[in-house]
This record gives sequence, structure tokens and C-alpha cells, in this order.
Amino acid sequence: MDRVVSATMTADVLGPTTVELQVAVAGTTPADERLVATLDGEPLPLRELAGPVGSRMHVLRCDAGSLEVTYTAKVDGRSEPVGVEELDRSVYLRPSRYAESDRLAAVARAELGPRGTDPARLVRDVAAWVGRRLAYVPGSSTGTDGAVDTLLAGAGVCRDYAHLTTALLRSRDVPARLVSVYAPGLRPMDFHAVVEALVDDRWVVVDATLLAPRSTLVRIATGRDAADTAFMSSYGAGVRFGRLTVAATVDGDLPADDLEELVQIS
Repeated sequence: MDRVVSATMTADVLGPTTVELQVAVAGTTPADERLVATLDGEPLPLRELAGPVGSRMHVLRCDAGSLEVTYTAKVDGRSEPVGVEELDRSVYLRPSRYAESDRLAAVARAELGPRGTDPARLVRDVAAWVGRRLAYVPGSSTGTDGAVDTLLAGAGVCRDYAHLTTALLRSRDVPARLVSVYAPGLRPMDFHAVVEALVDDRWVVVDATLLAPRSTLVRIATGRDAADTAFMSSYGAGVRFGRLTVAATVDGDLPADDLEELVQIS
């Protein structure tokens, strides 16, 4: 399965600022990859840092001006699914900034049954429950909303679905984490957020939005929640974000997505 992905974003930089980008495909650098950042049309140097699960963060330093970032890559075939580290079983069970599993334990117990439920069955049940409980409404949430806010609002976008799913799984003792991805077939097209849950020593995809086939996903960044996987972060004078365009396509027809099948990102 060959996939082509791209992203273009603009922002006004208000003064001396460090910008962190997480838009590059995780793992080894694709052969046909290009990442360019310019300030007022002049190229900026980028420094690459390695992150969890193959994530590749790119850091740039710039002064005030008009920033533009463009990224393109072709992903040939499929890679091996990521492995499981022993520390994963602890780190991804803990409550985090946007996935407050400790505050949702009573809800999970009432709605999803006791701890010890078969993990494979539980990930399907949680995805189905979140899908029924929430309405996908662009603009209905803010960047500071966590899983509890989403549950109370009853609506959100992909990151909100992912945070609620992550929190409920953790509260039932299933390690879960957020993954930002390129998602061929996604409508409307954007960066997408899904969940990986640990089932039978495999990280499997859980996506309560049902907006894109799970087998087409391309990993970008992996972390506890959106605080770890944001496509752009800034420190300093700050930025005023402008335009974002994302594209992701697959060679040939989109595959069907059997919701009973456990799928891994590869």
C-alpha cells in the first residue's frame, strides 16, 4: 500500500520564538520526503529530534515575520508494527493532562463493566460507546478541553474522541495512548487523532470517529495525549496561526474497515 501525504501551514511570528513541528512521518525517513520552513520567503534551518515510537520533531528558531511550512512524503508499502516496551505498560495506564482516567473511573465502571474484561472486547465496546455518546461537531471544543469536558459536552472532534477513549480504556486497566496520523479517506481532511490500545502484546488502533480506514493510517507522533502530539508548538513571543492544508491519499481504492478486526498502524 503506497500512500502520499502532505501538509502546508502558515503563521505570523510575533517576535523571537522557538517553533516545534510534528508533521513528519514517524520512523525512517521516506525516500521522497521534503520539509521546508521559510520566514518571509527565506529558508530556515531545521533541527531534528527523535521522540517516542519513531516520532521525529523538527525545531526552528525565528524572529518576527511570516512563517510558512510545507511537508510532503511518499510512504512505500508498509512497515513492521511497533513493538511493546515494558515501560509502556505503566506510562500509558497513568492519568494525563487531557485523558483524566482517574476522574472517569466511576463512569467506566457503570457503562463498561468491571475491570478484567477481555481487552479485545473492551476496545470494541469503548469505541462503540464513545461513538454513540458523542456527536462530531467541528468547532465545538477548545484546545484545552480534556476527556471530562468532552463527556459533559457530548460533542467534539477527533482529538476529543481520542481523549475520551484513552481515558476510559486506562480506567479499565488497558494501556492506551494518542497517535497523530495522516489518514487517507478522512473527510474533512486534516491531521487525525486516534488511539492505540495494548491488546495481547500488540498496539491496536481504536478510532471511535469511524472517519477513515484504520489500515491506511500513517503514524506521525505518539504520546500520552495531545500535549505530546501537537503538530505545532511555540515558545517565546508566540505565533498567530494562519492556514492549514493537509492531504493524504492511497494508491488505488480505499480498503474496507472491518470493525471486528484488530488493526495495527504499519
